[in-house]
Amino acid sequence: MVIAHPSPDLYGSDRMLIESVRALTETAEVTVVLPADGPLTERLRPLGAEVVIMPTPVLRKALLRPAGLVRLAGAVVVTLPRMVAWLRRARPSAVYVNTITIPFWIAAARLARVRVVCHAHEAEQGGPRLLRRLLVLPARFAHHTIANSGACLATLTDGGVPARRGTVVYNGVPAPETPSPARAEPAGRLVLVGRLSPRKGGDVAIRAVAELRRRGHDVTLTLVGAVFPGYEWYEDELRGLAAETEGVVFAGFQDPVSPFMDDADIVLVPSLEEPFGNVAVEGMLARRPVVASGVQGLREIVEPGVNGVLVPPGDPGALAGAVEALLRDWPEAVAMAERGRADAEARFTLERYRAEILQVVLGNTPNTPYSHGDAGAVAEGGR
Repeated sequence: MVIAHPSPDLYGSDRMLIESVRALTETAEVTVVLPADGPLTERLRPLGAEVVIMPTPVLRKALLRPAGLVRLAGAVVVTLPRMVAWLRRARPSAVYVNTITIPFWIAAARLARVRVVCHAHEAEQGGPRLLRRLLVLPARFAHHTIANSGACLATLTDGGVPARRGTVVYNGVPAPETPSPARAEPAGRLVLVGRLSPRKGGDVAIRAVAELRRRGHDVTLTLVGAVFPGYEWYEDELRGLAAETEGVVFAGFQDPVSPFMDDADIVLVPSLEEPFGNVAVEGMLARRPVVASGVQGLREIVEPGVNGVLVPPGDPGALAGAVEALLRDWPEAVAMAERGRADAEARFTLERYRAEILQVVLGNTPNTPYSHGDAGAVAEGGR
């Protein structure tokens, strides 16, 4: 079996790839194809997977401009025949394409006459509808598509992916062995873990910190993560915002992130778009109150007031208000965090994730759009 993945890093979809590989190596010989070497490589080899480095085009928004499209077309002309030839030599039982940002692997698999499963971790909402449909278009040619949430699957079906060929598999998130309990009294330490990306809402979090400090709260914010190449401008923008207030720390990429969760009082997930939201689950498992944007997959994870707090996306004032309310009623915040931990341990286990991935990739999935859990209800607007 061949697994194609767009990144050698260790963020959300990269970590889920590790668990997919862990499941699939139990029943098949697995070769993982990455576009470059990186920290993910050393996580895969001990699982018994062969790792092949093969530079291939990855779709980024920066390429969706005239000059970028020309470069992309040139890269495809050169690399697609090579991908097809390589698959014909390897003769895998299936190709598992992890994310829709590497659609040319779907094309290569179809041209090589190999069954292909696409695992979507994206639910693009911004920009023109035609552009969103074009981004989803390659997934229509996969034999089956996995979506990491009901919101993600709704985006895929809106883009033309047949519902009968889609299955929701919620991410599995590892629980820390001994998460430290919350402080008896909060120290005002906030953490945001994830890519430094406009859609992750780092600017919203920094503005919320500025508002909290204006209200007299001595809070701090640690941003744990780095930018995609080509998005350095966004980090510069964040640092410019941070220079206008105190208490903002840029920790860069970190692995593991658990020490930062342990040090925090509250976990922020202020994303403008979030197909799933691993960090929200990680915060719950770390026994920390979670404040998240009420968008997409985060609405499928967080039940307001029960296991976390939801706020309108892109609203620093609302984010600040939610944090302030938690700090003022800390005993209830801690109780909510404990409820969150129990809920996350029940719903987002690695064992459940691996079993469902194995079922779908091996072709044993019923032809229904929502084969697991309550994803159908979620896609209609419920939790």
